[in-house]
Amino acid sequence: MRSTLKTPLLLMTLLPVALPALAAEITVACGDGGAADFCPALAQRWAEANGHQVNIVTTPASPTEKLSLYQQLLGSQSQDVDVLMVDIVWPGLLAEQLVDLHDYLPEGAAEGFIPSLMENNTVQGKLVALPWFTDAGLLYYRHDLLEQYGADVPQTWQALTDTARRIQNAEREAGNERMHGFVFQGRAYEGLTTNALEWVASYGGGTFVDAEGQVTVNNPQAVEALALAVSWVGDISPEGVRNYMEEQARGVFQAGNAVFMRNWPYVWSLGQADGTPIQNKFSVAPLPSGPEGESVATLGGWNWAVSRYSDEPQASADLVAYLTAEAQQKAHAIEFGRNPTRPALYEDEDVLAAQPFIGELYETVMNGVPRPASITGDAYPRVSNAIFNRVHDALSGSVTPEQAVQQLDSELARLGRRGW
Repeated sequence: MRSTLKTPLLLMTLLPVALPALAAEITVACGDGGAADFCPALAQRWAEANGHQVNIVTTPASPTEKLSLYQQLLGSQSQDVDVLMVDIVWPGLLAEQLVDLHDYLPEGAAEGFIPSLMENNTVQGKLVALPWFTDAGLLYYRHDLLEQYGADVPQTWQALTDTARRIQNAEREAGNERMHGFVFQGRAYEGLTTNALEWVASYGGGTFVDAEGQVTVNNPQAVEALALAVSWVGDISPEGVRNYMEEQARGVFQAGNAVFMRNWPYVWSLGQADGTPIQNKFSVAPLPSGPEGESVATLGGWNWAVSRYSDEPQASADLVAYLTAEAQQKAHAIEFGRNPTRPALYEDEDVLAAQPFIGELYETVMNGVPRPASITGDAYPRVSNAIFNRVHDALSGSVTPEQAVQQLDSELARLGRRGW
């Protein structure tokens, strides 16, 4: 009899180990829910495959507004959101309110990424986010129009200005009154900071705050770069560009109403979709340089993190691992043209067949110029606000480029007076 009791007792001991994990309910802060937001579909696939439930929260398209929302949620220790999509410049800012993913990720899930991105997401030894896709600013151009008018791809910002004006005016004279020479991100938000950094740095005017924390913006090169950008508004760029974010600029370009555009890599696949007016009519190139500078592309990209206040940190980290895994990044690259954060995918035959330009962007991504977020730490949102507000003032004509640079220099110096 004793032997017959051992088996049931053994089974009772082992049964809890064999039971499947309890289903978790995870709330994910995705993107804005637009055409380029792959997050909802991927999160749902993960939930269905693993027996979990996901709730999708759409967030503002503006990174500035998105950060404000996150700070409200995390500052109140809200448990309403478990997984957050965070900008490349936020890990240091939000680190204290995010879990250390080292404690939860499956084995190997943090391997195979671009090293610099992992360094960016590691704060005082704590891995607070995994890279989802990376970005660098690009010049989009209508190669059919450049060929038609015998123009070369511009190598400098002045050449872009001249070429854009010539083709714009010729197209308008031919009856295309809606044609503009150049569109970019001119609204007062984080996107304008990235654009302004490219203008100023490509002129040799520095990166607003250097790696040692010194404010560097007050120089003739910065004034010259900003003066040229100001001259675009109402000439080769519409007055409304001062309220454009990425999608507004894309909308104008994709409708066939711009010769040149500054934007991120995701635009490629959307512009090449069947039925678009510009399908097979545009190409990409590095951004132009200043007269004696070099091409500069601001480094961008997004990551996945888990809130410190989540009730489901393990399931949330599993979702983060899934979203950033090679298979999902490959699909993201093929379907949406997003630049992977895994170097191996830049040589993947399927990715290159679907998005040929991705292979050409590897060096651009690897050499992208970061915004001064790491050195300024918690002050970065105020630093960026100062940059995009003063630049927007200049674009709007309320101050001169010289005044904008001087005011920005004073604001940044005040913010960094006691050290960053």
